[in-house]
Amino acid sequence: MERDAIDLGCVNVFKLFNKYFIPTLLGMLSMSAVTAIDGIFVGHGVGSDGVAAINICIPVLMLLMGVALMLGAGCSVVASIHLARGKQRVARMNVTQTLVFATLITLVPSVVIMLLPDTTGRLLGSSDHLLPLVKDYLRWFIPSLLFEMWMAISLFVIRLDGAPKLAMWCNIIPAAVNIVLDWLFIFPLGLGVTGAAAATTISLVIGGVICMGYLLFRARHLRPIMPKWSSKSLRLSLRNIGYQCRIGSSALLGECTMAMLVFVGNQIFMRYLGDDGVGAFGIACYYMPFVFMVGNAIAQSAQPIISYNFGAGLHGRAAATERIALLTAVVCGAAVTLLFVYCPEWLVGLFVDPKVPAARIAINGFPLVSAAFVCFILNLTAIGYYQSVERIRPAIVFALLRGMIFLVPSFILLPRILGIEGIWLALGISEATTTVCIVVFYLYQRRLNRVKE
Repeated sequence: MERDAIDLGCVNVFKLFNKYFIPTLLGMLSMSAVTAIDGIFVGHGVGSDGVAAINICIPVLMLLMGVALMLGAGCSVVASIHLARGKQRVARMNVTQTLVFATLITLVPSVVIMLLPDTTGRLLGSSDHLLPLVKDYLRWFIPSLLFEMWMAISLFVIRLDGAPKLAMWCNIIPAAVNIVLDWLFIFPLGLGVTGAAAATTISLVIGGVICMGYLLFRARHLRPIMPKWSSKSLRLSLRNIGYQCRIGSSALLGECTMAMLVFVGNQIFMRYLGDDGVGAFGIACYYMPFVFMVGNAIAQSAQPIISYNFGAGLHGRAAATERIALLTAVVCGAAVTLLFVYCPEWLVGLFVDPKVPAARIAINGFPLVSAAFVCFILNLTAIGYYQSVERIRPAIVFALLRGMIFLVPSFILLPRILGIEGIWLALGISEATTTVCIVVFYLYQRRLNRVKE
């Protein structure tokens, strides 16, 4: 496959952003489609209980994906800056260290979950009724986590290496495989949630192998190199990984926001509406990764451009790229909001029969939850900017605000004030409040800089 040659320091930033954004968006939407396709087939092949069971499993999977995004984002930022300063071997070593570390930390929780599926299911909030389905899904999905980790990190590196189109295909190909296998395993073979998990595992293994194959044999600038195993080298590696984790920690917190949204939402819906409420919320949660990936695509498309130019001292180009990214976030957020407001029955009907109780709850809730989407995507874009220029503290603070400090109280308090509608509005209140904090911080920093000048 032909690789792209992209000059991050000279090409017009609008053209650069488009060159990254379109394939990155398509690739990330394909990644989200892997899980959503499971939901569509499970919803029609198993029913709302199957959708609810998979939704119970999602938080732990999101947490591990958050670790992958943290490592991938941190590695990409550090490697971008080293490349801008002509230190290619150092950049390659950072990529190697990240992949080795990711492999080690993924194997431990995978083994624990495989050995203790009952305990894991109950800790995630499963009812006795849903627990058998939860266990079946966990047992067959967990083996894919290592390949998903490799894939998520490699996509950052592949885009930085100048091959955003290849990164797109690394997402699209597994998604296509997943569609075929989901249909085969759930309908002709009647394997239910077990089939959905197996189909996803096979597709992620394929994606991970493609990504690692490119990095090991085809990468232009960032091919991994053999690490050194001396005690000094290990200490330096751990220090570098720690720095990458600090830079990428806001990406982890972003995924933790999704995990917290699902986990707390499951508990609140279970309390107020029982299993049907969890099923309705599960349908909404199948769409949330698409919204998250739109924001992530914008942030990750801007990241190599911003990081490279920041490292090269071209701050005007970095600022121009962020303005383009923020405008794109507003447009994309508005488009997704309109879809949820005017087409809730069609969106819900993709997963389950619109006449079942869970579907009716979801149809009524979709227009309310869509109030969050513009601010949701804007916040991800702004946090991605601070991450790209090594402004670690504000990136972490804003990620914590939207993921914990505002979200959890909103979920707890709003249902008491507004009833069921309050559950659906909790995300919107959390994201809007975070946006206000980001704007206030930006204006304060701008005023402070003017005073210093």
